[in-house]
Amino acid sequence: MQNSSLLLNPVSENDLNQIAELAKTIWQKHYVPIIGQEQVDYMLQKIYNYDSLLDQIKNKNQNYYFIQSNNTTIGFLSVTPEENNCWMLNKFYLLEETAGKGFGSIILEKLKNSIKPKKIKLTVNRNNIKSINFYFKNGFTIESSAIFDIGNGYVMDDFIMVWQQG
Repeated sequence: MQNSSLLLNPVSENDLNQIAELAKTIWQKHYVPIIGQEQVDYMLQKIYNYDSLLDQIKNKNQNYYFIQSNNTTIGFLSVTPEENNCWMLNKFYLLEETAGKGFGSIILEKLKNSIKPKKIKLTVNRNNIKSINFYFKNGFTIESSAIFDIGNGYVMDDFIMVWQQG
């Protein structure tokens, strides 16, 4: 796949329902085996409803982007600027059928070229081996682990991973 055929395009308020639908499709395939159907349903309802997505953009300073290949949307990501040119990679999701094609690594490079970070941080479920290995392959290291209470008796049991400019 050529680098030029993959694009990051900003998401507008009018696109938030499409983000929610993409999240539902991706999460149902990827996260049910990791955290179970009930927690997936809870998190999708809590994080990916229109009002929550709008709040993330307007009040939490998250910048959402569609990931597109040959004019087809294949995923999305969101980042938040923090202090000292550190960025939080809040979300990074690609459709399952794109896995193993190098798209994720290309998009990470495009993101780095766009935001010019000194450091990128993210959280990833400790049992999400496929994603953890992807981040290792792309220069991230595990900084720490943390458990986040997300309500309704659910937690996120995550690694905090970082990439730093060499």
